Amino acid sequence: MAHQPLLLALDQGTSSSRAAVFNSEGQLIASCSAPLTIEYPEDGWVQQNPISIWDSQRQAMTGLEKQLTPEQLKAVVTCGITNQRETTILWRRSNSKPCGPALVWQDGRTTKICSQWKSDGLEQEWTHRTGLLLDPYFSASKIQWLLMHCPEAAEALSQNDLCFGTVESWLLWHLTAGKCHYSDMSNASRTLLMDLETREWVEPFCDVIGLRKECLPELVPCRGNFGNIQTGLPFQGVPVQALLGDQQAATLGQLCLEKGEAKCTYGTGAFLVVNTGNDIHRSSDGLLSTLGWTDAKGTPTYCLEGSLFNAGTVVQWLRDGLQIIDKADQVNVIAEEEEDSGGVIFVPAFTGWGTPHWDPSARGLIIGLTRDTRKGHIAKAALEGIALSVATLVELAETSIGHELGELAVDGGAAASNSLLQAQANSTGLQVRRPVNLESTARGIALLAGVQAGIINDLKDLVSQRRIGAEIFTPTLDLLARQKWRSNWDEAVKRSLKWHE
Repeated sequence: MAHQPLLLALDQGTSSSRAAVFNSEGQLIASCSAPLTIEYPEDGWVQQNPISIWDSQRQAMTGLEKQLTPEQLKAVVTCGITNQRETTILWRRSNSKPCGPALVWQDGRTTKICSQWKSDGLEQEWTHRTGLLLDPYFSASKIQWLLMHCPEAAEALSQNDLCFGTVESWLLWHLTAGKCHYSDMSNASRTLLMDLETREWVEPFCDVIGLRKECLPELVPCRGNFGNIQTGLPFQGVPVQALLGDQQAATLGQLCLEKGEAKCTYGTGAFLVVNTGNDIHRSSDGLLSTLGWTDAKGTPTYCLEGSLFNAGTVVQWLRDGLQIIDKADQVNVIAEEEEDSGGVIFVPAFTGWGTPHWDPSARGLIIGLTRDTRKGHIAKAALEGIALSVATLVELAETSIGHELGELAVDGGAAASNSLLQAQANSTGLQVRRPVNLESTARGIALLAGVQAGIINDLKDLVSQRRIGAEIFTPTLDLLARQKWRSNWDEAVKRSLKWHE
């Protein structure tokens, strides 16, 4: 009897790389992850070694391959890649060597470049064409910084030997031994270099940053045939058939397929994504218009997105910086020992604010401390700070689309916390739905690859399963208490934005 076909997902995140296999119903069969080091050379600088990114992904693939039986290995028929977005890598076409560090999406070193572009009056056109803002978060200013500060990159550019790519491009390049230099439209929509409507690279924007068009990857739909994994690598010969940015993949993994359906992923940062269908929904409140995914012909589904740079990093800081917990999941234990946060408010803006303030100079703060404050209060306030940050995004999204979201699907590592999700329900007034498996990002890309491979007929067939085994968190705060809590929070956020004045 033939083994049921299996779908391989490569999920390259900021702090780890994962490889996982799913069946055609989207159920997880096996997974393996490998850690990835993040470097902070100066305040606000966040970078990684591009070779370490590839090595950690390959390590995860090797570990996963060892877990599978020979029959299961034979049954792996397709592969999809999903990745941390905006992270920017330049390398030489001739030898695949990086021309500098990978500048991570959280990196804020390009604040001056973005300010200069704004002074030059470039923001309006840039925002209209890309759906994004002139912020260090996106790839364009990172490319310019690397060209200015890495002699190897400038030399490769002058020799017409330079490749730019976000992480999916870099991984695909290595998986196919340099045969494929592609970027899918979902990742490209986060670079500040792709026109959202035409879904093509904007040459004048490349001129602004000093990058030749020849350095750009070929723009491809999110589904297609993108080469095969080269001989000598784990899963050799398996075709790569889907590429998606991680937040778009999580939205698909949660089966938010209809207009108005939304999910929030709590990973290193927290990301709210709302499906807006065929329409590019433009927000005047700091939310981003972005491409969600396409079919094989490149027909798009668009999304509205709110991006917060710190979520899981808050728990890591409690563990590694403050050292009030030994393991990440202990945050829930000590938070649940306290009835409330004891009046403490924790604003988690360690690396600046994303949506809606877009202020890379903002910093985190803890206020409301007394002699009676215990570590449990700080832990509870930290989790509430993540939830309250997201509640602001929810409110802006609801205003923008003109109706309430109704329900919020959640995933990512920190979504394992009951305290966090109860705070999320209380701060938004929404029902919060947590699926059985929190690996929605890997699941989403596996499902998309499965559709392209002809293993899955239509993702809508799976929607009826999404509540099976899911946990629902319902608000327990009344409207008045919620408003008072949100008002205190807004006041604290204002202080975090003003600290550098």
